[in-house]
Amino acid sequence: MENFAVIDLGSNSCRMTITQIQDDGSYAVTHRLKEMVRLSENEDETTPPTLQPAAIDRTLAALAGFKQVYEQLPNLTITAVATAATRKASNQKKFLKRVKNELGLTIEVIPGTTEAYYDYLGVVNTLPTTNCVMMDTGGGSCELVLIVNGQAKELVSLPIGAVFLTEKFQLNDRVSASQLFKTMTFVDKLFNSVWWLRNGLNLPIVCLGGSNRTLAKINRRKNKFLNFEDTHGYRLRDTAIYETFNQVIDQDATGRANIPGLAKERADIIVGGMIPAITLMRFLDSDRMVFSQNGLREGILFEHLTTLAAQSNKVSE
Repeated sequence: MENFAVIDLGSNSCRMTITQIQDDGSYAVTHRLKEMVRLSENEDETTPPTLQPAAIDRTLAALAGFKQVYEQLPNLTITAVATAATRKASNQKKFLKRVKNELGLTIEVIPGTTEAYYDYLGVVNTLPTTNCVMMDTGGGSCELVLIVNGQAKELVSLPIGAVFLTEKFQLNDRVSASQLFKTMTFVDKLFNSVWWLRNGLNLPIVCLGGSNRTLAKINRRKNKFLNFEDTHGYRLRDTAIYETFNQVIDQDATGRANIPGLAKERADIIVGGMIPAITLMRFLDSDRMVFSQNGLREGILFEHLTTLAAQSNKVSE
């Protein structure tokens, strides 16, 4: 038996999933933890940007809390990865060294394309995704994968996300028509730069990430689903999605915080977080979204399970 922990340090949140894997290959998730750390918050205007002391302290506190959980477990394997905020930070090495020195944790900074591939593995192993465009909107980046006949045909990571867009276009409170137009035009131009993206015309969009799942949660709460947070495999038509987005942009931060299904800690960044998905839906003339709760962490798990199975088969030969 092995306890396999995956830590995903993103721009907005830090998450950990622990899965208990039995010798016969069966497995069950035992822990799911999440902390909103806003690692990319208030990045300075330098290129590359610098992670700020307060954000680093919040992140270290979250990782220390995770450690209190996983250090109690036997036969532990940890895979820790960092994405956009750490990937582009000028003080990346200093930050990772501090994590290593204070917590004994080694974090691997993965490229955006690797992040997209892990997202793909997490989705394709848990949802029927024959032909679609997969989108994972995080705090600092957005991963897109064109899935054709179940295979990842093309993938890319774009430097847009909930925190990034919110800070660039000041979307944290009341949003004006001008701000909304400028933001959606900016995102649309980025999509236009991805030559293969039009090959996903009219295909459904499979959405990952907390901001995208909020679209589903608001809708499920409105329709009185008992477990409104269980969005895996949930489907929404374009009319319901646009209606929900209109409800969100019509409010200031205080009003958004009171929308049922929208987490209060996301109220200030949710407009920036939803804009990539809304823009992509229009860009591809897609009429439906499917939501996935599985992504990067589950993709790493499935890769690990495949490796274990291959090792087991080699031993038995």
